[in-house]
Amino acid sequence: MGPVFPNWKTIAQGGEEPGVRMFQNVLPQLTELQLRYIRLDHLYDFYNVVSRDGGSLKFNWESLDVTICDILSVGAKPFLSLTYMPTVVSTDGTVIGRPKDWNEWALVVQKTIERYSGKNSQLCGGKFTGIDNVYYEVWNEPDLESFGHWSKSEYLTLYNYSSRGASRAQNTFPFMLGGPATTALYENWVKTFVNYVTANNLKLDFISWHHYTTNPEDYTSDLIKLGSWLADYQLKYRNLTKIISEWGYDASYDPMADTDGGAAYTIASIRNLMNKGLEMAFSFEAKDGPTPRWGVLSYTGEKKPRFYALRFLNLLQGLQLQVNGEGTYVRAISSFNSTSNKVGLVLVNYDPQEKNNELVPVTFVNLTDGNYQMTLTYTNGQTVTFSDLVATGRQLQRSILMKPNMVIGLELQKL
Repeated sequence: MGPVFPNWKTIAQGGEEPGVRMFQNVLPQLTELQLRYIRLDHLYDFYNVVSRDGGSLKFNWESLDVTICDILSVGAKPFLSLTYMPTVVSTDGTVIGRPKDWNEWALVVQKTIERYSGKNSQLCGGKFTGIDNVYYEVWNEPDLESFGHWSKSEYLTLYNYSSRGASRAQNTFPFMLGGPATTALYENWVKTFVNYVTANNLKLDFISWHHYTTNPEDYTSDLIKLGSWLADYQLKYRNLTKIISEWGYDASYDPMADTDGGAAYTIASIRNLMNKGLEMAFSFEAKDGPTPRWGVLSYTGEKKPRFYALRFLNLLQGLQLQVNGEGTYVRAISSFNSTSNKVGLVLVNYDPQEKNNELVPVTFVNLTDGNYQMTLTYTNGQTVTFSDLVATGRQLQRSILMKPNMVIGLELQKL
C-alpha cells in the first residue's frame, strides 16, 4: 500500500507544572517512542520568557531552552504552541488577556522564531545552531473559556500580528506557522480563518485542531469534512498540511485512559488516522503532572498501557501491507521491512463494553515456504516467541486469542 507514514510519532505535553523541567526524568522512555515532534505550550507563562526593562520588552530563554534541548535529546523536534500572553504585555495582567500593544505580541513571536529557528542561534551548549522545520502554532484552544474565549475576529487579529512577527524573523531556517488549534473542528472557524488569511496574504502552513472522542471512527469523519470545506479554495489551501495537535479519549480525565481499554482505543484510533492525508496526530499527553492526568507516563516515569501501544507502532516500518478480514472489534495494521526482512503487525480488539473474546485467525500470504519465527508482545511487557512455524503453499496461519481491549505487537521473520 506504499510506504508507512508514521503520523502518530508525535506527542503533546500540557501545562502540568510551571517552572519545572517536565521531561527530565522520562528522557529514555520518550526516546523509545521514536518521536518526530513533541508539542509544548505555556511557553511564556511557565518559562518566564518575557519581562520588561523600562519601556522595552526583555527576553530570557534560559528556562525554555532546557526543555527544548530535552526534546532534541530524544530525537524529536519542537512543535511550539505560542502561548500564553506575557503578563507584561497583557492589558489586564493575566495570561489570557489581550495585548496592550499588538506590535509587542508580534515582537514576541518574531523573537521566539529567531531563537529556535535562527541560523545563528546557539542551543544546547552549541550542539545545535538553530532548528529547521519547527512548527509554531498560534495559541491553544482559543475558543475555550479558560484560555481566553477569543472570538473569531479577535483570533484573526492575533493571527495577523503573529504572521507579521513571523515575517520579520531574520536569518532563519524554514519553519511553519499555523492554527487555530480550536477545541474541535468547526466549519465556521475553518472557513473564516482561511478566508481571512487569503484576503490578507498571511503566512499559513498548516491547519490544526483538537479532537477528543470515545469513537475512533470520528477521526475519519473529521478529515473527510475538512477536505470538503477546503475543496473550493485555491490549490495551496486545498492541500494545506493537516494536524490534530491534541487527541484522546476524553478532554476531562477519565480513568479508562490508564487501562488496557485506553491502549486499545489508541491503536484503533491511529488505524483510522492513517492514509487520510494527516501530517501529524499528537497524543495527549506525554507525562502526568503531580496529580494523575492524561499521561502515557506517570509523574515518576512509569509506563502505562497507552505507552506500550504507541511503542508497538514502531514495528510498522517499510511498506504498509494490506489487511483483509477486519471485524467489528478486531482491527490491524501491518507492514513489511525489507531491510530486516520482518513483517510487523499490530492487532487490537477494541471493545468498550468488554464483552467480546475473539479467537483471531491471522493468515500471512505470499510468503516464501520454510520455517518462521513469530514473537508476540503484550502491553504488560510479556513476550512469547514461537520458533517452529512452517509456511506451506506460501501461507502461514496462527490463531490468537484476544480478550476485550487486548493489544498485541507481532513480528514474523523467516529463519
